[in-house]
Amino acid sequence: MIAELKKTTEHKMQKSLEMLRLDLAKVRTGRAHTGLLDHVQVDYYGTPMPINQVANVTLLDARTIGVQPWEKPMVAKVEKAIRDADLGLNPATQGDVVRVPMPVLTEERRRDLIKVVKHEGEDAKIAVRNLRRDAISHLKDALKKHEIPEDEERRAQDDVQKLTDRYVAEVDRMLAEKEKDLMAI
Repeated sequence: MIAELKKTTEHKMQKSLEMLRLDLAKVRTGRAHTGLLDHVQVDYYGTPMPINQVANVTLLDARTIGVQPWEKPMVAKVEKAIRDADLGLNPATQGDVVRVPMPVLTEERRRDLIKVVKHEGEDAKIAVRNLRRDAISHLKDALKKHEIPEDEERRAQDDVQKLTDRYVAEVDRMLAEKEKDLMAI
């Protein structure tokens, strides 16, 4: 029972880390990357669809993303969706390709993005700590029901704490890496 609880808790903590990794990928640096548009939804004949399901998203160069819709009438809708996505991007249509140039980041904008990154990191740490709380709560319930001995419960709590410390340290490492990436010119 204890091994299963630890395994489940670690799996959930890993999921929290993956979510943070995805959230950090959305915070852009000065370079273009196609993952920036992953969460943009396009109105496809009345149904919101992810942009990569209605268009081919590629890198034209280091600072420009190219979006080529598979259907000609979708060009204007794709451009509007990118503009309305609140990413600070200004797409321009060139024939049947929507070009999305990455604006140069100012020092002030970099600092704002670092605040966003730190907030995302704090949310991930809270999620990991909540998982620790839940695991310890399950252990205490099992102890009350006399399903496990007290020394095993104490050992398992220590293991869950070590697991939590490891994942919090990983979140800190990811945040430091992203902050360094954002401040690089």
